[in-house]
Order: sequence, then structure tokens, then C-alpha cells
Amino acid sequence: MLVKEDKSSFPSFAAARLIDTHAHLNFNAYRDDVNMVIKRSLDNQVWMINVGSQYGTSKRAVEIAKKYPEGVYAAVGLHPIHLSNGIFKTKIDKEEIEFETREEEFNYQKYKELAQSKKVVAIGEIGLDYYYRPKTKKKLEEFRNRQREIFLKQLGLAVDLNLPVIFHCRMAHDDLIETLNKQRTTNNEQLKGVVHCFTGNWEQAGQYLDMGFYLGFNGIIFKLNLDEIIKKTPLEKILIETDCPYLTPPPMTGRNEPIYVKYV
Repeated sequence: MLVKEDKSSFPSFAAARLIDTHAHLNFNAYRDDVNMVIKRSLDNQVWMINVGSQYGTSKRAVEIAKKYPEGVYAAVGLHPIHLSNGIFKTKIDKEEIEFETREEEFNYQKYKELAQSKKVVAIGEIGLDYYYRPKTKKKLEEFRNRQREIFLKQLGLAVDLNLPVIFHCRMAHDDLIETLNKQRTTNNEQLKGVVHCFTGNWEQAGQYLDMGFYLGFNGIIFKLNLDEIIKKTPLEKILIETDCPYLTPPPMTGRNEPIYVKYV
């Protein structure tokens, strides 16, 4: 039986020099050396939040975090490309899966139990992803509705547990903004969180900021022209991240890891 842990106070991050707010050391890419990667980071006062994408990787993120008294935390959630949509199969990156991946139905109770660990600091990554999509208009609408349905359930979980949200959004900012505006009204503006790996335009950035959300930036800033958006965004509303093992920032090459957040 799960014993609910006391989440009345969040951990203090004061001892960290830098925090990688979005890492995936729970992924297959770190199966052989996750402990060494974490040690390198902690030795350099770089803390991290390992973010789940399915139940399996979410559970793994919590298990990793529990091994460390401080500096390593977890987020749990079902990424939109992993949900069972019954319409078509999306492409899964082989670096992501810990074992054999599968489409997944969102189980509110299982995620709620997992999220009650004191090492869990957010629900995520969750959101909308329209990159992989059906070709017919009817199936496309069904696909988007399915994503929104599961997204809303996970937003409800975040409100229920009073946790911030790590938002994933790809080619769907207008829909995400509309959904969040409605939900903030419904939930008396209780939603809080960060739009991870932000790649939208300034108008969209401004709407997120007006709702009180943070913007997350990582190595993708070296591939896309986001300079003006970063300059206009208040420093206190910016979070840095690696999204490792992806998006390695220069001058580094190869697999990304939390210690490289200093280059962002």
C-alpha cells in the first residue's frame, strides 16, 4: 500500500549553482552510465529534474531520484506521442525507451500514486504534439481531440496535487494557449509551470508569460533564431534545460547530459 509522503514543502534548490530543469537520464541512452553522469553533474553543483514520458520512464525517474538525498528530482507524465490514440502509430525515438515501448492509456490513479513521492516536483512532460499526424482531415481532428482529452486529465492531476506542469508543445502553440486559458479560468488560475523547449513566436511567448508561465530554453537556441524572444523575456521567467540526451549545445558534441546546461 502506498504511503502518501509529506509534500507540504518543496525542496530548497539554494545549494545548486545551476539546475537542469528538463533531463531524461531515465532514458535508454543512459542505461550503462547513469550514475556517473549524475555524479559529474552533482560534483559541479548542477542539479536536475528527470522528466517522464510514459509510466515506465516516469517510474524510473522517481527511482533514480530516491537514490539521492538532494540534487536529483523527478517529473511524471504521459507525453502526447506515447498515448494510445487508436488512429495511427507515432514514431518513437530508440534513445528514449528504457525497454520496449508501447502506446499507453493514461491511468490517473497510477500516475497520482507515483506523483505523491516527495521527490516528484512536477507533472510532465505533457501537452500537445502535432508533428506526427494523420493525413485525412477527419482523423487529424480525432487525433487532436484525443491529445487534448488526455492533456486535460493530466492538468487535473496537477491541480489535484498542487504541482507545476512541464508543458510539451510542438506545432500546437495556438491550441495549447487556448486550452490553458480555458483551464486557468475553470481552476481559478491555479495552473503553474513551464513551456519546455520553447520554439514559438513572440506573440505566443507573451501569452504564456501573461498567464504566469515560464519559458524553457535549451540547445535548440543554437539552431533556431530565438535571440529576440530571449532578450524580451524577463530573466526571472526563463528556465534553462538540456532535454538530454537530445539537443547538445555547442561546443559539445554527441550525447547531451545535465552538466552541459552551462552552455545554454
